Amino acid sequence: MASSTSAMTPVSRQINVSVNNGITKVFRQVEPDVMGVVNYGQVTNYFSQSTTLQPVGVGTGVLFYKDNKYGYVVTNNHVVQGSAKVEAVLYSGKHVKADVIGTDPYTDLAVIKIPVSAVKNITPVTFANSNDIQTGETAIAIGTPMGLAFKDSVTSGIVSAKSRIMPVENPQSQQTLDYQAVIQTDAPINPGNSGGPLLNIKGQVMGINSSKIVAQGFQGMGFAIPSNEVQNIADQIMKTGHATHPAIGITGDSLSALPQPYWPSNVPVNYGVWVHSVTSAEAKKAGLQANDVIVALDGKPVKNMADLRTYLFQHKPGETVTLEVYQGNVKKTLTLTLGKMASPNTTAQGSTGNQSGSSSSVSPYDPLNPFGLGQFSN
Repeated sequence: MASSTSAMTPVSRQINVSVNNGITKVFRQVEPDVMGVVNYGQVTNYFSQSTTLQPVGVGTGVLFYKDNKYGYVVTNNHVVQGSAKVEAVLYSGKHVKADVIGTDPYTDLAVIKIPVSAVKNITPVTFANSNDIQTGETAIAIGTPMGLAFKDSVTSGIVSAKSRIMPVENPQSQQTLDYQAVIQTDAPINPGNSGGPLLNIKGQVMGINSSKIVAQGFQGMGFAIPSNEVQNIADQIMKTGHATHPAIGITGDSLSALPQPYWPSNVPVNYGVWVHSVTSAEAKKAGLQANDVIVALDGKPVKNMADLRTYLFQHKPGETVTLEVYQGNVKKTLTLTLGKMASPNTTAQGSTGNQSGSSSSVSPYDPLNPFGLGQFSN
């Protein structure tokens, strides 16, 4: 039997690999739309007692619409809250004065506008349908972490979860205003990314980055407000200068926040929402009274004001809800037609929307009425 020997010759091959080419394309496409948002506050010199406007915070915003006069930029409420002046810093580095059209602390969203000449050659971003987001799909964040020196930073990861329930807090008091369903991502989100876009691989905005978990041992847990919610609230703000939410027509607070000696007598619970006063005809007609304690809305347990606001926001003004309340030690079920309230302007400038030129020195967070529940209208 004949045998043969085959020589094995190693083959050398050059392979060119393009890494993250899709992310690079998204960044180039959307970078012009993303801008820094600088919050200026009145800062008093301790020694001279003189007051000057100084930057007190930096966040991010994204251009989502423009007309023949203005470009409209969505950002977080907490980015512009308390501002006496706001500037947008374009991707070119140019600083442009911005006007706050309106704010909504309950969803942590705000809209500002800048002259259209500043963005005349820029196409606004497009929004994805956040109902179609898939867990595991690529997520890309662009923003201004740690200040303007790091403007236009891009990070990437995946959608870790389509819907997580997280608190919305007033950044000044740390009071929980609401709970909302948000997108979870492991794309690094840092201070200054707030208000910037979370994008899919097509360059569409899936959400607006708003918060992250900061705790020892935790990393890669950032959250974004879904695009469908962003579009709804931004559209309302652009039309009226505020967002509209349903209202019961009361002032009140969490029972647990009230000093125990002031709790209503004979109430057999230590949770719920204490009614300080009833401010609407509909609420009075339904039978609500001062010192009632609300413990459920449409059968869902209400432990505090945040619970009440969360369940309330699942309805629209004019709809009917049932409330379970304690009047003393007697539990009653009441039927109520909801009114509506306008979200407060949280800046020091007053509204520059339909109420141009108006201003207010009154905090929108009345300790007896932190959610504006008493602002009722038909």
